[in-house]
Amino acid sequence: MATIFTKIIAGEIPCHKISENDEFFAFLDIRPLAAGHTLVVPKQEIDYLFDIDNEALGRMMAFAKKIAAAQQAAIPCLRIGLMVIGLEVPHAHIHLVPMQRESDMNLSRKRPTFSAEEFASIAAKIRENIT
Repeated sequence: MATIFTKIIAGEIPCHKISENDEFFAFLDIRPLAAGHTLVVPKQEIDYLFDIDNEALGRMMAFAKKIAAAQQAAIPCLRIGLMVIGLEVPHAHIHLVPMQRESDMNLSRKRPTFSAEEFASIAAKIRENIT
């Protein structure tokens, strides 16, 4: 059965897409830790990040690096944090989170909420800064 991320990539479930190429897809997390919190996933359904072959994993990180640079240009923050967790969806993914302090990466803290319009605006700002 296809994962929720595969359904998002296929357009079966709407998302606020940031970018994609032949191998990878980036979109805003619907339960963000901060404005601009983005997920980067391989289009191929692979459960565990470290099961991705070395060359593809390198390309995934290069793709994520472009997204992180765009996030940092679009969202006021000190850094873009990277997290690999992902037990809830059996599809490899990384979290890119604009952060001011390390505690911004704490999954148990209260998460901000955004309207559909706010999500769309945030996604547009990030996309505008992709080079």
